[in-house]
Amino acid sequence: MQLARPRPGYAAVSRWFLAAALAGLLVADLHVTTLHPWADLARLLDGLARPDFPSVEGWSVVYTVAFAVLGVGLGAGSGLLLAIPFARSRTIRLACAGLRAVHELFWALLLMQVFGLSATTGMLAIALPYAGICAKVYAEIIEEADLAAIRVLPVGTGTVSAFLYARLPEVAGRMRDYTLYRLECGLRSSLVLGFIGLPTMGFYLESAFRQGRYAEAGALLLVFYALIGTRRLWIRGWTVPLLLAAAPLALPPAIGNAAISASLARFLGHDIVPTPLRGAALAEPETWARLWSWLRPILTDQILPGTIQTLILAQIALAATALGALVLFPLTAKRFAGPLGRPLGRVLLVVVRSTPEYMLAYVCLQLLGPSMLPAILALALHNAGIVAYLMGRHADAIPYRADAPRGLNLYAYETVPRLYGQFLAYLLYRWELILRESAIFGILGVTTLGFYVDAAISELRLDVAVVLIAATALVTVAVDALSRGLRRSLRIDTLPTRLSGPAPVAG
Repeated sequence: MQLARPRPGYAAVSRWFLAAALAGLLVADLHVTTLHPWADLARLLDGLARPDFPSVEGWSVVYTVAFAVLGVGLGAGSGLLLAIPFARSRTIRLACAGLRAVHELFWALLLMQVFGLSATTGMLAIALPYAGICAKVYAEIIEEADLAAIRVLPVGTGTVSAFLYARLPEVAGRMRDYTLYRLECGLRSSLVLGFIGLPTMGFYLESAFRQGRYAEAGALLLVFYALIGTRRLWIRGWTVPLLLAAAPLALPPAIGNAAISASLARFLGHDIVPTPLRGAALAEPETWARLWSWLRPILTDQILPGTIQTLILAQIALAATALGALVLFPLTAKRFAGPLGRPLGRVLLVVVRSTPEYMLAYVCLQLLGPSMLPAILALALHNAGIVAYLMGRHADAIPYRADAPRGLNLYAYETVPRLYGQFLAYLLYRWELILRESAIFGILGVTTLGFYVDAAISELRLDVAVVLIAATALVTVAVDALSRGLRRSLRIDTLPTRLSGPAPVAG
């Protein structure tokens, strides 16, 4: 009789991840290279305290919203179509995994080679990964729905008809809630696209930071926070059709007049084809020998070191996220923060989680200089804000005993042990997302995979860039698969992991 292998427990998995993060700290570059980081921080805070609102370019706010609305609309619509056959088609699942594994900035850098700095680039850069994300989430929502209506359909009812009449009414509310949340994410993505030249708020924010105009930067940040904070007021069921109708009219004009068909043909037929295969005879062994000679230094000199640095950065950031969330979640729990502190704590965490990681990393880079430290701080702050916000909601749903202790004892012995499984579920779900962001931080100078992607695109070696982006996607998919495997092993794979997931149930 063969004994079953014991499953890892919460403590074992936590120790593994903490040990990996500590090992990463031994080799990570965490130096502060600026001469006066505190003085720079003081100037930034002064800019936030005395913002220069008249300097804010109004059209940048309009473009930020327009890109987000159209990009998310296109991505969510495509995701809904892909979600219907998602569970039955391995091809569609793999395609969606590939779409969502590539960061919006990577998509934008590639699309710019075809469409230039245009609205099409901005919309598709958001729509492509969001289509993969929405397809997965919508498919999960459909699978979790009640099947009672399906059972009473006539025999021979088609798949589309069955979905429209039996499934969609059941899942429409949850899909709507998730799509509206995804629109908030789209606003963050739209802002970040400004850092590569598209005329959203990020373009003016980067310019203001680079030139030391902190009052303008502070105004832009506050306007963006107001945009996110008031999302529930101006993004409603009845306003979405109006936004979708108005957004195309508010798009910026294209920069340049490239012939799109010719650019697309050149991009697909020449630019991204590996150099040794361009015009070569594929049946000749020498062609494949040249391809290996071309690919080998990319693997050894770029993909391997870039992957190692990406994993190190992601692992340290994940551990920092965990520690930050454990410290911060009491700020939003009524048993810890009280009636006065809880609203302030929620505002703080909403601001932190609403700030895109890339923008946080850019700000930290200006304050601390180029190293892994700004990226780790940015990832930890943003993701700890998200996890802490959600953990606070779960803490509020705990039915404490009438004689429950208070203070540290309530936290350490009553609350954290009861929430730890949910806590690990959130962290493992964020692991893939942290890895995606870690790769893209290479554009800011950290030697992750994005560093080599940015260099290849800058040198117009698009064939190399595509190989590097494909490697990034494979690493992300592998981490996602490992994360799902660990969640199943820990029996926490059915717990909610999305910010817009179902509200916690007391129990």
